[in-house]
Amino acid sequence: MVPSFSPAPGLRSAFLQSVLASKRPVRWLWRRRGLDLNALSSLRHFLVRDESGAAVTLTGWHTPSANAKALVVLIHGWEGGQDSSYLYGLACSLHRAGYALVRLCMRDHGSTHHGLNEQMFHSARLREVAEGVLAAQALEPGLPLFVVGFSLGGNFALRMALRGGEYGVNPRLSIGISPAINPRSTLIGINEGPKLVNRYFLDKWRKTMDAKAAAFPGRYDFSRHRAIADFTEITRAFVEDHTEFETLDHYLEQYTLTPAMLMASPQPLAILTARDDSVCPPADFEGLKAGGKVVAYAATERGGHCGFIENWKLDSWAEARVLELLAQSLAS
Repeated sequence: MVPSFSPAPGLRSAFLQSVLASKRPVRWLWRRRGLDLNALSSLRHFLVRDESGAAVTLTGWHTPSANAKALVVLIHGWEGGQDSSYLYGLACSLHRAGYALVRLCMRDHGSTHHGLNEQMFHSARLREVAEGVLAAQALEPGLPLFVVGFSLGGNFALRMALRGGEYGVNPRLSIGISPAINPRSTLIGINEGPKLVNRYFLDKWRKTMDAKAAAFPGRYDFSRHRAIADFTEITRAFVEDHTEFETLDHYLEQYTLTPAMLMASPQPLAILTARDDSVCPPADFEGLKAGGKVVAYAATERGGHCGFIENWKLDSWAEARVLELLAQSLAS
């Protein structure tokens, strides 16, 4: 059994945990252990469809494994990608444990470059991600399927448990790590949380706007968005100008998940979150508990957002817990 999460002295700050989630030098750490995951992986292009049936190109990094136990599809967080530290570290741990992997990149993220699809990414684009999971599964036919996501990717992973069956996606287990299940409170958390976190997300938002505008000259004008410093309001402007939704409320409803919805899931899921997470606050999970299709729910006292770094060797408790959950699922 993996013990409960208890970070070493000096690693208990929620802010430090959140920073280490994205800045931990995992590629260097794993190369020291003899593993360069990218050297063992190949870039794949997946032709999928969005909700309107229009063609979309997604990418994923496929890492096979001899005599693999199962396939794990990993989904990064907002503005992340296949090499995000939190995701790369888990991918290495999974590969070392004998799992085949696909690190799936959502539209406008990671290796799914902004120029691959003219329409912009938004979080209600469930069908294309589900079809991306199916395309990944086709690379490893016959293997049990697991889906694991972080933050916004955790929201998508949990939606694979709730709605994946509509698209033929039936994971043995879907796991959300620090999942953003209540997007409205996440917007508020970014606005009212640490200023450096707010600045980090705003900077990411503006960079993706610049990249999209550069990829499609004359197609996008983000001038009014760049002048907005409030994260809720910049999201509102984006929704009004660049999505099919008339209001921010209607958009957020599309991917809001409640504890009641999660506990009524038709497929198994698990959630790891932290009570000191300023991006996905603990109130979002009030009333959630393990039972039924919720095979595990952990709300640790510390861990920040996608952190869970337990010692000064920068080992991740979340990685050990995911390995345990997958092993238990395969054994059941």
